Amino acid sequence: MHKRLISIFVAIGMGLSSSAFASEEGFDAYVDKLKVEARGNGISEPIIDAAFAGIKYTARAVKADNNQPEKKLSLEQYITRAVPDWKVKQANRLYQQNKTALERIGKQYGVQPRFIVALWGIESNFGKIQGNYHVVEALATLAYDGRREALFRKQVMAALEILQNGNIDIDDMKGSWAGAMGQCQFMPTSYLTYAVDGNGDGKADIWNTKADVFASAANYLKLSGWNNEYTWGRPVKLSASLADSYEGTETEKGKTLAQWQQLGVMSNSHGALPNADIQAWLIQPDGGEGKSYLIYENYRTLLKWNRSHYFALAVSALADRIQ
Repeated sequence: MHKRLISIFVAIGMGLSSSAFASEEGFDAYVDKLKVEARGNGISEPIIDAAFAGIKYTARAVKADNNQPEKKLSLEQYITRAVPDWKVKQANRLYQQNKTALERIGKQYGVQPRFIVALWGIESNFGKIQGNYHVVEALATLAYDGRREALFRKQVMAALEILQNGNIDIDDMKGSWAGAMGQCQFMPTSYLTYAVDGNGDGKADIWNTKADVFASAANYLKLSGWNNEYTWGRPVKLSASLADSYEGTETEKGKTLAQWQQLGVMSNSHGALPNADIQAWLIQPDGGEGKSYLIYENYRTLLKWNRSHYFALAVSALADRIQ
């Protein structure tokens, strides 16, 4: 029997699919195509050689992409894990330790410092968990996997541009399974668009410099539509029948708080909704059996950072508990 067929049968016997086996075999050829594209984008040969040297198909990145916690946990379970009491205490302590820089940056960019700290805490546990994946390797693997090829191929090219610009060395370019980098977990394209120097040293170091992390996060929110006159939204009570017609974050589903109140939506804590002229949208991340929220434009801005209600509500929950 042909050796390849034997290998495939062995892989299947070990619980691996034949497609996964083929993916590993074809990865090198795919990387060669990425190199050609990189050259066409003006990336230098030394950067290409360094970035792709010895990289391999990383099956655990694909597995992580297919097993994100939102697919396994209810919202309440996720929030309990993402915003435990110890993280709230740490967030408040770190806010006070970095208060001068946070308030300066918050004022400069028009973003409440508590949201900057909350993003920092949710994304990387305040810089402690930045990921240990080789960023180019993980991104190339996910591009080759094909589920979101265009997205991850674009991120590979952006990562190479970051290396060519000298923002970080290849050996230090580590991140999450999805290629998110630094203490604010920016994807490479987000780094190129939003990362800024927060301490005046001429660099945008989101890996090691807290002022740069804070300023970059604030710059992202500002350029994405943040309004520091308002918060993110609030939990509400409503009839199940209401959600069937009005739930969703689409622009046309937005209504003023007064209009929502006329429809029978009530605040969880005070009954009446605030008397403020602001657009809001109704969401039920876990469907009719879960909690209901009216969210504001700032929340929709958080969704631009990460298109997950679980993520946006975790950031919001932590921000609400920062004094």
